[in-house]
Amino acid sequence: MYMKAAVIYEAGGPQQLKIRQVPVPSVKEGWSLIKIKGFGLNHSEIFTRKGLSPTVSFPRILGIECTGTIAESTDPFRLPTGTKVISFMGEMGRAFDGSYAEYTLLPNQQIYPVSSNLPWPDLAAIPESCYTAFGALKSLRIQADSSILVRGGTSGVGLAFLKLIKAKFPHIHISGTSRTKEKASLLTSLGYDTGLVDDDGRLSAKGQSFDRILELIGPRTIKDSFRYMSDGGILCSVGQLGNQWYLENFDPITDIPSGAYLSSFYSGNVNAGKIQEMFDYIKQYNIIIHPERVFSLDDIQEAHSYLESRTGFGKVVVIP
Repeated sequence: MYMKAAVIYEAGGPQQLKIRQVPVPSVKEGWSLIKIKGFGLNHSEIFTRKGLSPTVSFPRILGIECTGTIAESTDPFRLPTGTKVISFMGEMGRAFDGSYAEYTLLPNQQIYPVSSNLPWPDLAAIPESCYTAFGALKSLRIQADSSILVRGGTSGVGLAFLKLIKAKFPHIHISGTSRTKEKASLLTSLGYDTGLVDDDGRLSAKGQSFDRILELIGPRTIKDSFRYMSDGGILCSVGQLGNQWYLENFDPITDIPSGAYLSSFYSGNVNAGKIQEMFDYIKQYNIIIHPERVFSLDDIQEAHSYLESRTGFGKVVVIP
């Protein structure tokens, strides 16, 4: 039995993602087969495609997250055939083949049953982005009177975070950043109260301060973000959209404002309890999550080009 998959054989641009017919993975002990119904794209997959993930060898089927149903199970008690599931992280699409396909074989411990009536494109927009945003929300200890800055406001995680916060605290003030004046001016139409320009890693927000900052650009802008931190504020770093992995020339005594806090959330620390808490939160506050663009698997090259161009807003989803 064969399936359609996007296989990468060597590092490079989007054109290196080749649509091929490959064998459907054979079930083995402790692993179950998932019929893919949709998956979100992530910037980390662009880095891997470019050859910037040294632990990943080619050929490989990329994709660190998916939604789907159990096609064949080795754990029929917890994962009976037909169960609606999600999965993300756990070396999926890195150490072993991931979700850019019609089927994927995953370890049972990283397959999570979900009860949801959402359309597949909407459900596919949730796992990685919303889990990261929800973890950051908890790390930041948001209060109703918090003033919030989202550094990287047009990203999938940034917009998911905005929805999660505004649903609970509709009157809270949230500012978002973008690299261009044109996109910054559109941030208010997405739900932000203010749009700010990030000019090559320097924020144009003279005289403003925030007591909660979600840092999605990462080490490239953390020190600049701290320039706008209120006394006793919290900065939570969860992304590396700036393509810089480590803080350089960073002095925690002088670069972190006195009384402020630097926190983080790593979405690789996945557990079923946190996932259920996230879905309960989404249900409690009637949060609607839609992808910004939906592509077919045949158009995976175009989907990667679109995400990499950063011309859009929000989560990009692929439906096989």
